Amino acid sequence: QVQLVESGGGSVQAGGSLRLSCAASAYTYSTRYMAWFRQAPGKEREGVAAIDSDGHTSYADSVKGRFTISRDNAKITLQMNSLKPEDTAMYFCAASPAVYGLAWLESYKYNSWGQGTQVTVSS
Repeated sequence: QVQLVESGGGSVQAGGSLRLSCAASAYTYSTRYMAWFRQAPGKEREGVAAIDSDGHTSYADSVKGRFTISRDNAKITLQMNSLKPEDTAMYFCAASPAVYGLAWLESYKYNSWGQGTQVTVSS
């Protein structure tokens, strides 16, 4: 496992943009897959976007075309554009050495988690 630290959350009006960052304590096999998840009050945690060490990505349908995940070694960013009130949630960074299968956005596949950063989108 590695330590993950998120930053960049905040409040924005609908249609605005935010950029989240997550830095891992080390660039090792434990960070081969890195991802963003989010959890709104009263809802289950859901996958937003994931990226592997080769730059391959996976996105939730709800954010395709609006969010972009990128990485530079052990740091990933999530550029969020055209934000909607339903994007309001606590956003968590996660990492895993292996994510088997095609479903990269299943939370149980990740074993390192950050503390989260709040994103609030007002209408």
